[in-house]
Amino acid sequence: MNNKIALLFFTFFALSASAKQNVVFILADDMSRDTWGAYGGKDCKTPNIDQLARDGTRFDRAYCTVAMCAPFRQELYSGRSPWRTGTLPNHSKSVSGTKSIVHYLNPLGYRVALLGKSHVGPNECYPFERLGEVSKKVDANPEIMDKAKGFLDDCEKKEDPFCLFIGSHDSHAPFTTGAPSAYDAKKITVPPYWIDTPELREVMIQYYAEITNFDRLVGMMRKELEKRNLWKNTIFMVCSEQGTQLPFAKWTCYDNGLHTGLVAHWPTLSIPGSVVEELVTTADITPTLVESLGGKLEKGDVDGKNFLHLLKGVEEPIHQYVYGAFTNCRIIDNRERIYPIRAIRDKRYSLIYNPNHKSITSNVTLTQDLNMIEDTQTKPKDLNPTGSWVAKPDKNKMEQALVHKLHNRDEFELYDLQKDPFEMKNLAGSPNHKKVQGRLKSALMAKLKELADSNPINTEKGFVSVASKKGKKN
Repeated sequence: MNNKIALLFFTFFALSASAKQNVVFILADDMSRDTWGAYGGKDCKTPNIDQLARDGTRFDRAYCTVAMCAPFRQELYSGRSPWRTGTLPNHSKSVSGTKSIVHYLNPLGYRVALLGKSHVGPNECYPFERLGEVSKKVDANPEIMDKAKGFLDDCEKKEDPFCLFIGSHDSHAPFTTGAPSAYDAKKITVPPYWIDTPELREVMIQYYAEITNFDRLVGMMRKELEKRNLWKNTIFMVCSEQGTQLPFAKWTCYDNGLHTGLVAHWPTLSIPGSVVEELVTTADITPTLVESLGGKLEKGDVDGKNFLHLLKGVEEPIHQYVYGAFTNCRIIDNRERIYPIRAIRDKRYSLIYNPNHKSITSNVTLTQDLNMIEDTQTKPKDLNPTGSWVAKPDKNKMEQALVHKLHNRDEFELYDLQKDPFEMKNLAGSPNHKKVQGRLKSALMAKLKELADSNPINTEKGFVSVASKKGKKN
């Protein structure tokens, strides 16, 4: 009888362990959401992401706080704001004591693994089971899939539930993967916030090629889960990260920088083809996953909020506002140039604050050459799309305004995202929008005071000082 009881107990335990939901989270690199068909993209081919959106849930107002790789990823994995982790600058590491999703899921029996691009640290804060980096210069999808299959094999063998984060390098510049020949540079549509030049169009088809290559990875991973009969028991999420490495996107607080694509297939919860229109942030993902999988968070563990009810179709707001920040420390030619940016958004309006607006702003989009591999696989050619804008002899007033905007920003920029989704018309100072601007400004300043960031110029001087000290040690 005892043997029978033991067998029943073991069987129950095994079934309970196998019944735990798994997680696969695939993260792109510098990929603007508006390229995906699911978000209205017309030119770029993203069939697998689009199908995922039809089968699951699309988040229309998902935002990150900082449009740079390291801050984004550390906010994602910790559930804490970059002010709290100390990661406002790019290539920065979290302060000691920062907890991540690993700390919350490991005690529940989950193996929490990171495959591909990391860009987080130190390891004590992000103690992932690391499955290895992958190459950027070649198509890494086969390598990613080989390592992912090995991990899944081991988890199945040991009956371990898993949470697997996959960090692709697509579509970070230089654009060297995918098949640009699938696109016609003459037929694609150039967004109005960029200036149409031949150089830009060539960059765009290379960029689209990497997005399509990333989309292939999404499809390959889904098929692998389906083949193993894991699909119906796996939370499957795809995120675009911040915007592309081109002007008015990455390294800014514009919508094309902070507004991220987020699509999820959540077994038993996702309503096929559903759309969440409430504001969510990158910091909300960890608390949602942890609490959904049976974990508990103490007050103060995270800054993000659980959005599980939104997946169920309950449109109850979790944020009135979302906030943005930028520091150019460590990512421009002159590390000591001070140009912080702070921002706030509600569901309709965005307000951008440039405290040092009288100075010239700069980041590497103004000077970088994007190494483009030609279809013939001959010597790469250097293309500087932004340089082609400045050099273009055109009297078009809109283009002149965009070139001016590359270096010169007003103290405040106010945009109506409903009427002006590309943020082309600054409404700051408009009598018709005085109340809106006042409301957003008050909320932003109150938040910065709460974060001990009332003077962003001084905050950035602190980052420059730290960077300089590290440089001397090296």
